[in-house]
Parts: sequence; structure tokens; C-alpha cells
Amino acid sequence: MKKHVFGPVPSRRLGISLGVDLIPHKVCSFDCVYCECGATTKLTVEREEYILLSQIQEELVSYFKKNAEPEFITLSGSGEPTLNLFFGEVIQFARRNWPHIPVAVLTNGSLFGSAEVRRDLMEADLVLPSLDAASQEVFLKINRPAKGISIESYVQGLIDFRKEYRKEIWLETLILPGYNDSKEELDLMRDAFLRIKPDRIQINTLDRPGRIQGLRGASHSELLRIEKYWNLNNTEIIAPAKRRKQVASYSSNIEETILGTVKRRPCTVQDLSTILGIHVNEVNKYLSVLEEQGVVRTVQEERGLFYTVAE
Repeated sequence: MKKHVFGPVPSRRLGISLGVDLIPHKVCSFDCVYCECGATTKLTVEREEYILLSQIQEELVSYFKKNAEPEFITLSGSGEPTLNLFFGEVIQFARRNWPHIPVAVLTNGSLFGSAEVRRDLMEADLVLPSLDAASQEVFLKINRPAKGISIESYVQGLIDFRKEYRKEIWLETLILPGYNDSKEELDLMRDAFLRIKPDRIQINTLDRPGRIQGLRGASHSELLRIEKYWNLNNTEIIAPAKRRKQVASYSSNIEETILGTVKRRPCTVQDLSTILGIHVNEVNKYLSVLEEQGVVRTVQEERGLFYTVAE
């Protein structure tokens, strides 16, 4: 079983994406309230070789020997990929061996203040950072960063990266009604976008439950209102993923196992990942379909968000 290369996963932004997870669950520089992977277990800005480079290389080679090619190789997963000291080497390895497949990096952008991190990102074909707030108050409320990360240093890192990186930057902003949709915050975010100068600003929202109670996704009309208010020429609202059951990698056996498991007892995403032996991002792919069909529902418990069968 592959531990660090997963998918391919149908992505709302990148099509059919082969994920490469460089970080143990869930080591991150943020502890975002909306994260579908659950609570951050190690909140840090310390860069280490969390996963051995040789393991990643072996799993990639093994995947491509037996499987169809994805549209993207994407450094992402259940934590912040740039925390791995050798993420740049992973990008270079992928480009050497499969030069016709673009490499994307899905990152929160919090480490872009480091010249070393920015340098290692230069080999990527596409970088997708995020910015969900532009005031310190809302930044702390939504992203809950590790000590030492301020909104000013965060935005400045994105600005510095834009000055150096000549390829595409798609900046995602996730709208949470009641958190970052006030006029004041939207004005500050617009100003930050103009300073960062990304190629695209992708407006997104929750399509599955977040990790705390009271969160909801913005409606399409709310997203349209915000897009119109910003009045920028490079914004787009992220459409829902294509129906995931139509993707070749979708397995009815895994779907049936999930249903059979949560019928017996409620489970978290991490519980299901352990039981099934697949990555949490793949578990989320199946749960999205089952939720859309109305056959599972969520229950908030002390240990987190649990899935059970719908009544």
C-alpha cells in the first residue's frame, strides 16, 4: 500500500490529480476552522524531512508503472507540503521523470517569507496558495496560525513570491459567511489581492462540513455578490467537481465498505482512512458522493466530526 502517493483524486481546480503527501497527518502551520482533514496535531513552522525523499520517489515510480497518467502531479495532502525540507527535490524528480505532466503545489503560503522556500518552488509549473483574510483578527479566527506568523508577514511573503515566480499563481480565498464576508474584510482582501497580483483569484467555499460547529458554505448567490463587489478582472468562482462516480478511479467496493462501517458505528475521516488503508483525501472523495446522495450524515462529537448513516 502506498502511504504518501494517493489518488488520482478528482479536484475542483486541477481535474484528475495524483496527490503527493509530504507531511504526516496533520502537521501544519495553520489550524484552519474549515479543514476537512481535521484538527492540526502539530502546529509548527519548523521544516524537517518529515517523509523520506527516497520513499516518495519509490512510490511515484511504482504508481506510474501500473496506472494511467493524471492531469497533474500535486504536492498536497493532510498538512503543509513546504514544511518538508525536500519538497523542492520532489518537484525536480517529477519533472525529470514525467516532464509532460505539470507539477502543482497546493500550499497555504505561510512559509513564503523564506527565500529558500520560494527558491524551491521555482521548478513547479503551478502554485496555488491561499488567503482567507487580510486583517489580523480574522486571520487568527479562521486560520489559527502557528506562533510567529502575522497577517503582515503572510501577505508580504505572497508579494515577494509573485515578484520572483514567472509562472502561474492561482490564489484561493475561501469564503465563510460570518467570518470573512464583512465589507471591511472584503475591502482589505481586495487591497491585498492588488498587491499580490496573482494570475487568478479563485473564490471558493465549503462543500463539506468543516471541523467546528456553526460553519456553513456560502451560497452561489453570496459568492456572486462578493465577486461583483471586488470588481476585479481575474476572479472566478470554483465550480463543484465533476460527478466523482464517473471517474475511473472510483471504487464501488470502497463505497460499500464505508457504508457498512458507518452503519455499525460512527467514524471520523481519519478512522475510515485507517480502516480502509487509503489517504484521507481519497476518503473525502467517497464521502462527498455519499453525502450528495443523502445516505450519510455528520454528527459533531467531542473527538471531532463523525459520519453515520442518514435516517
